[in-house]
Amino acid sequence: MPWTSKHIKWLVDTGERLKTADGKNIEVWELQHQDDDDVLSEWAKHFRNHYCLDTEIDFLRGKRTRSDYLINIKFPSRTSKLGPGIRAGDFGEILISDFIQWLFGYWVPRVRWSSKVVRDESPKGSDVIGFRLHKKDGEASTNDSLFVFESKTKFSTSKINRLQDAINDSAKDHIRIDESLNFIKQKLFERRDIEAAQRIERFQNPVDMPYMETYGAAAIISDECFDAKELASADCRKIPKSSKSKEFLPHPNGDSLVLLVIKGPSMMDLVHELYRRAAIEA
Repeated sequence: MPWTSKHIKWLVDTGERLKTADGKNIEVWELQHQDDDDVLSEWAKHFRNHYCLDTEIDFLRGKRTRSDYLINIKFPSRTSKLGPGIRAGDFGEILISDFIQWLFGYWVPRVRWSSKVVRDESPKGSDVIGFRLHKKDGEASTNDSLFVFESKTKFSTSKINRLQDAINDSAKDHIRIDESLNFIKQKLFERRDIEAAQRIERFQNPVDMPYMETYGAAAIISDECFDAKELASADCRKIPKSSKSKEFLPHPNGDSLVLLVIKGPSMMDLVHELYRRAAIEA
């Protein structure tokens, strides 16, 4: 059985379902994280390796200590103006990657976060992309599946509906998927993981060999910011045509869009603790 991080057991389906303004179901899950050193340390190691593989850090860090390199070069800053928001965003993307890999059975390449040039910026392209090949030998099948998720976080008080933000960004995914797939394939090739890069190639040719596509939008929200009424006001029919436009269009995949909310206590404290452990335990 493939390795699965123990923290995934803290993700629990509450059974609660909200309805959007246009009648779509919103699944509500809970991250029931605990003060468990073993699980948090394992999670922190898994988290750290998204930014820098443990097998590569000693070469990359130069004369710095491992923790100094991670804190001041690789990880988003805890104290800068943009850093905490980027920390929260990266955390949400990685959590959704874990969610669709270990609970939905998709393969999710983890190349996005290590490729940053500026640590306090979010990478471009789709947030999370998962792949599932139907045949064990890797031969293309029309039953192969691609899952594209947009993720937003809300760990401090605001009046912004972050699920609506995720829905709005998800509406762009069908346009930027080609660039995102190329980016993943290129990074896997640079790692000399040719077999994995070839798996991506299968999804770059949907005309000759179609596959199933699923799109999703997720909001990861701290309990103190959770507002069921606000979330239920989200509407897949009202996607702004552009950032400055007052014209709205329906989501191109609105009929089948997967909507997800993950809530949990003191989420920003958890985020900072993961980054702290990831650095000092490197």
